[in-house]
Amino acid sequence: MANHFSSNGADGGHQQSFSIRDLPKSNNFTQKLPPDPQYPTPASSHKAERSKLGPRLVREAAYTYVRPDSFPKTELVGVSKAALRDLAIDPASVETDDFKDTVAGKKIITLQGDEPNDTDIYPWAQCYGGYQFGQWAGQLGDGRAISLFETTNPTSHTRYELQLKGAGKTPYSRFADGRAVVRSSIREFVVSEALNALGIPSTRALSLTLAPEARVRRETTEPGAIVARFAQSWLRFGTFDLPRSRGDRAMIRKLADYAAEEVFGGWDKLPGKTGSDDLVEPGTSVSRDELQGENEHQQNRYTRLYREIARRNARMVAYWQAYAFTNGVLNTDNTSIFGLSIDFGPFAFLDNFDPNYTPNHDDHMLRYAYKNQPSIIWWNLVRLGEALGELIGAGDRVDEKEFVEEGVSKDWADELVKRAETLIEATGEEYKAVFMDEYKRLMTARLGLKQCKSEDFESLYSDLLDTMEALELDFNHTFRRLSYISFEEIDTDEKRKEVAGRFFHHEGLSGLVGSEEDARARVAKWLEKWRARVVEDWPNSTEAKEERFRAMRAVNPKFIPRSWILDELIERVEKKGEREILGHVMDMALNPFQESWGWSKEEEERFCGDVPKYQRAMQCSCSS
Repeated sequence: MANHFSSNGADGGHQQSFSIRDLPKSNNFTQKLPPDPQYPTPASSHKAERSKLGPRLVREAAYTYVRPDSFPKTELVGVSKAALRDLAIDPASVETDDFKDTVAGKKIITLQGDEPNDTDIYPWAQCYGGYQFGQWAGQLGDGRAISLFETTNPTSHTRYELQLKGAGKTPYSRFADGRAVVRSSIREFVVSEALNALGIPSTRALSLTLAPEARVRRETTEPGAIVARFAQSWLRFGTFDLPRSRGDRAMIRKLADYAAEEVFGGWDKLPGKTGSDDLVEPGTSVSRDELQGENEHQQNRYTRLYREIARRNARMVAYWQAYAFTNGVLNTDNTSIFGLSIDFGPFAFLDNFDPNYTPNHDDHMLRYAYKNQPSIIWWNLVRLGEALGELIGAGDRVDEKEFVEEGVSKDWADELVKRAETLIEATGEEYKAVFMDEYKRLMTARLGLKQCKSEDFESLYSDLLDTMEALELDFNHTFRRLSYISFEEIDTDEKRKEVAGRFFHHEGLSGLVGSEEDARARVAKWLEKWRARVVEDWPNSTEAKEERFRAMRAVNPKFIPRSWILDELIERVEKKGEREILGHVMDMALNPFQESWGWSKEEEERFCGDVPKYQRAMQCSCSS
């Protein structure tokens, strides 16, 4: 099992750790939100035949109790040490049947006996809806995900919800089988941990379990798998979309209260209160009064909840753009209220910089292309604003008995709508401001600068992106290779033109980009501006040069889990029966800024080198 573990290098100090059975557990979600009325208790669900827990419409509920339906024969092939540390699970416990059977869905370790009692924590699947490709899709829900329990890390005090993906049918499976295949499971297992290692907000992956003898139907018949994954919250925008579509005002309020109190840690933790009022940056088009209001009632607690969700998603998508991660399916059911990258289907990191790239081969209109991600996340936030609009627009009357029980009376409906529209629009300006602030911060660091000047955005960021697009240069390689260039190497035009070749693919430039001479001249011109700007922030000394190199290499990864690497990994694990390669790739993914990983210099350099010419800009399906 030694090759099953990968670490991102942090030792976690002297943190207390537990076996998965002894891990402190809770079930706040099921205790504080309404269950499926057909199975209102764990016992009622547990006694039901497993086949009767399948697809149907569920109303007035946040979830359904449902037990996992495991594969007969399974093999634990991957566990992330970074995940073990963050969950406070003892690495030695992964050898136990408790661990293996729990993450394979074979055992519910929270039951004290054969039948659940009132004190037991019982698995559940969440109910939600969503807009898919801009169209309302109705009830969706956890069609192949089943949550096991919540656990709070005793050192960080962070609470996570652990769930299994691919553990069988739920009421939300619609016409599907509730299963996951090896292909999609490997992709999610690797990218979840890779994004987290890059600093990108993301859901996480604890383990990967294969069911090599199972036969799951997708585009073809494939072996099955289960990913044990976790997050601070699995609430989505679609969680609010569904009750809004049904006119269930009470459910929207319960969900909003739960999100503020349980997910974000309390109403006092949200923006807009004295001591935590960090609104938009000075100089933006949003005034403090627009968001806070001249009177306190203009921005009630639900407005502040909405703003918190908007700010978190603005930061998340800023990271995506700065590291060229493309989600591929940004439906509202795939958008997290906690601002996490979530539900990985046809995702990809850009190879050659192409703003129009989408990794989803079904996205013919390029709705979810790389360049559209910030605007699509805002589109989704507007849908969330519509779901919360009544609460936002109610102002200081939000707790009046008549409003809570009966809704908006005609005499102040116009006022409510106007206030909601104003606050949603103002939050949109805040969203843009937070996005740009975070994006500039990240790009400033990636370019090796200590501070962002107003002219940097056009003269350095935009010009570099235009150059990469025009010359078909690799996005992340460009930044990493920039991390090795000293002032002396580019202090003349001749030297800059020579260095420019480092950014080209090994087979040379495409015939579509013009002459190599012109390409070298264009890169050299940008390098001249970059050098002049970096000199302003860093003294020209050996010590400063090494410090800058370290700073740049700490934010510009050498390894990115690109599509071609994942395809090869899937082939070697699934078809060739290799297991060690998964651990090696995971080690690279969890330590993306290192120079080497100590297992195979040749393989490491191949995975970190140029993307093979005919494997660039790959696309895949939503089942990937």
